[in-house]
Amino acid sequence: MKRTPIFVNRPILPPLSDLEPLLGEIWQSRILTNGGPLLRRFERALADYLEVAHVSIVSNASLGLVLALRHFGITGEVVTTPFSFVATSHAIRWAGAEPVFADVDERTLNLDPAAVEAAITDRTQAILAVHCYGIPCDTAALADIARRHGLRLIYDAAHAFGVRRAGRPLLAEGDLSVLSLHATKVFNTFEGGAIIAPDAETKAALDRLSNFGIVDEVTITGTGLNTKMSELHAAVGLALLPQADAAIAARNRLAAGYWEALSQIPGLRCLCPPAQAGHNGYAFPILVGDDYPLTRDGLYQRLKAEEIHARRYFYPLIADLPMYRTLPSAAPGRLAVARRAADQVLCLPLYPDLAPADQQRVIEAVRDPQC
Repeated sequence: MKRTPIFVNRPILPPLSDLEPLLGEIWQSRILTNGGPLLRRFERALADYLEVAHVSIVSNASLGLVLALRHFGITGEVVTTPFSFVATSHAIRWAGAEPVFADVDERTLNLDPAAVEAAITDRTQAILAVHCYGIPCDTAALADIARRHGLRLIYDAAHAFGVRRAGRPLLAEGDLSVLSLHATKVFNTFEGGAIIAPDAETKAALDRLSNFGIVDEVTITGTGLNTKMSELHAAVGLALLPQADAAIAARNRLAAGYWEALSQIPGLRCLCPPAQAGHNGYAFPILVGDDYPLTRDGLYQRLKAEEIHARRYFYPLIADLPMYRTLPSAAPGRLAVARRAADQVLCLPLYPDLAPADQQRVIEAVRDPQC
């Protein structure tokens, strides 16, 4: 008998009853985009929720990264991680700069500060780090490196919605942080992103870049893009924001369940400890080592046969893709930790309304892979 599929993610949605009044406002005003009233309300509400000074909403995080790099005029080398979604490196290229890969830390799978410093040359202009799975980078070490070398420090914080460390929003770190509001994330607007800006002047500059560089009807001061979010997407964000805390709490409960069931299995390493203060439960990645009965790909196929659709985030390594593999920083023998992680990682299904019985199906398939 065919089993009901369990997917790696399932987006949360606002109640239609909460969304409908906001849609009514759009139909009444007929303002659909270009920084409409719902977008401005959503920006203020999101900044308040995240406890950051200023938020510049954009149509997606990939373009947010491009704008962040363009804002600082980055056209040289950018030291970045090979262990991420490909958008991180693609944004560097689209901004007119060149990625230089550095290896990651064995424990967090975020950029290793020592490897970052070793990768810096006289052409380096920025560091673009990723808080992978919402696990915080070593922000103090990266900030020190950036300061000493006169570099910009930008964070791809796609996974880090609402993450806090030592009582401080992780999104406030660096010169700029870019958040994803894509459907697969902890909080979504179907499609969307946000750039966290430290002051009103920077926000205004980013907003201009997001709207073709336009200042007013007759003044254009820069070569901007069209990265604006529509009123429809802003309405989704406004309607969904009240559910964010409950969604994060549910994710963390599920992550704790996985940890309790799987963390002592020989050959498996669970990356995200449960009940970590300030974490958002974005994902539950495991590393499949040599002591486990199956390879990572063997476990992936075993789960798939049970209609459990886990994902190998992030495989293949960005540095091994055709458009990047010829870079000197992608050469074989470098990036040893990142390559091992890419060959071992598997993200298990995790979303707020994952049923207990479905989570148990996943646990049993991982715990007894040869049944």
